[in-house]
Amino acid sequence: MIVRKVAGYLWPYRGWLAIALLQVGVLSGLELLKPWPLQVVIDYALQGTSPSWWPLRSRSPTALVALASVSLVVVYALLGLVGVINNFTTISIGQSMVNDLRSRLYAHLQRLSLSFHARASIGDLIYRVTADTFALQTLAMNGLFPVAAAVLLLGGMFVVMVRIDAYLTGIAVAICPLLLLGIVLVNRRITVAATEMRERESAVFQLVQRNLTAIKVVQAFSREEAEHRQFVAGSRASLRSGLKLYTLQTAYGAATNVIIALGTAAVVWAGAHAVWRGTLTVGEMVVFVSYLASLYGPINSIVQTYGLIQGAKAGVMRVFAILDGQPAMQDGERELSVPVRGEVVFRDVSFVYPDGASALHEINLTVRPGECVAIVGATGAGKSTLVSLIPRFYDPTRGQVLVDGLDVRTLRTEALRSQISMVLQPPIIFPISIHDNIAYGRPDASRADVEAAARLAQAHEFICRLHAGYETIVGEQGATLSEGERQRLTIARALLRDSPILILDEPTSSIDVATEAAIMQGIERLIQGRTTFIIAHRLSTVQHATRIVVLQRGEIGEEGSFAELIARRGMFYRMYVGRAGDSGVVGGEQVGIR
Repeated sequence: MIVRKVAGYLWPYRGWLAIALLQVGVLSGLELLKPWPLQVVIDYALQGTSPSWWPLRSRSPTALVALASVSLVVVYALLGLVGVINNFTTISIGQSMVNDLRSRLYAHLQRLSLSFHARASIGDLIYRVTADTFALQTLAMNGLFPVAAAVLLLGGMFVVMVRIDAYLTGIAVAICPLLLLGIVLVNRRITVAATEMRERESAVFQLVQRNLTAIKVVQAFSREEAEHRQFVAGSRASLRSGLKLYTLQTAYGAATNVIIALGTAAVVWAGAHAVWRGTLTVGEMVVFVSYLASLYGPINSIVQTYGLIQGAKAGVMRVFAILDGQPAMQDGERELSVPVRGEVVFRDVSFVYPDGASALHEINLTVRPGECVAIVGATGAGKSTLVSLIPRFYDPTRGQVLVDGLDVRTLRTEALRSQISMVLQPPIIFPISIHDNIAYGRPDASRADVEAAARLAQAHEFICRLHAGYETIVGEQGATLSEGERQRLTIARALLRDSPILILDEPTSSIDVATEAAIMQGIERLIQGRTTFIIAHRLSTVQHATRIVVLQRGEIGEEGSFAELIARRGMFYRMYVGRAGDSGVVGGEQVGIR
């Protein structure tokens, strides 16, 4: 199975592969030529004779030695040149394969559902994208080509060695069953050790990623030493597993060398007796022993490569384990009429998270085009989950979500999301320029459009105070900005997207009351003619909505306009009169992700 998958990545480079294999053939031929100049010197020049193919009338041994010496230099020079070219070719093929695999894995990860990413570790995924994918190059280039070169060389040498002395050749290859037995004995142990090493290395990546992401919390609670001890323990465990793997591979190689030494000793013993009997010349003996080293070299290479392949196989299998996982949500095929009218209908919608937590139950809600609906409720009531079903971050466990009368599951996800602008929590800022952060959803937007969106979001003034204005590069996750500034940039990003459906998840939660009032003026202009969902905990935001929907434990408790709900003196009224101080917080708390 894995061979077929690896071959699939190698197939697009079959032309270059053929060239590389041709180079391997040339290298094998040159390896076969290496011992023969020595044979000529020993059997002819040193004996004062010349071979029958010698064309010169002069029988001077000096000329013969000179020819042998020059031939030796030429052969080794050609070996070096072709070796460099072959190395470049094979590495190029391997890197191209790695790039293809990385690209596919990265694209696949972006298509996987939020449910998958909620369970997965970011550090582990980073390790699979950066390190495990490189195992494909090791598997193909450090496995395929050494084995191919070894097979070609073995075939050529076996033919030549049989012609020199079939009996010695039989002795030389008699050790092969012992080498195969060694492969069988250590196969599983090397595979298990390689898998363990990669998993422990991945765990170290996870520790680093988690620590650096939460560095403010780590320092705030003085956990630096504890985190450092945990990292050192994880690093030691990783290095121990690596040492175990390398020890296994080294011990395997040492045992292989002993077996090869036994074969060499047997051939030298039998060859010496053949020379004494006169059935083999000294030069032929030298050639045969030289070939023997070259014969055992490829065999040793195959055996040593086997251990390397097992280690690489573990990494490649970790990558394919992700690629073989199908997205929980299959992309639809229907197109949308752009721009959409903006009608959104929740029909008998229920949703249960993968961990079994029920978030929504039998939601029926129709939002007309251009209507602004505020969704309120306590933490965990299901507010963010409800609006997350519209762009298909999740699919309902039961029921349907329809946009303009079409089930969102039948629509192309990219087309659907292109009609939706969102302000999500927490505010996500990329380590790029302020301009590019705002224009993230509309990369072709003009500078004037970006500034206009920033002004509406009350972000233009603080941007102008930065050292490079709109070209200022912000820190990782917007660390160089305040929480309120980050939130204003995400609002500007949504404003610039200018889509028919607008989702605002706590758009002013991290902004002071004065700034909120100015931002809400811009948002009020923005929502005109757009279907808008506002998740909010401040009454100043909620009271401008056309309709308010109150969620309680995943169900709609009541809905209506602000005045209607206050007059009804139900759940919303109790939230209103129970708000904390003068903050205008519905229910006196800030809601969470669910």
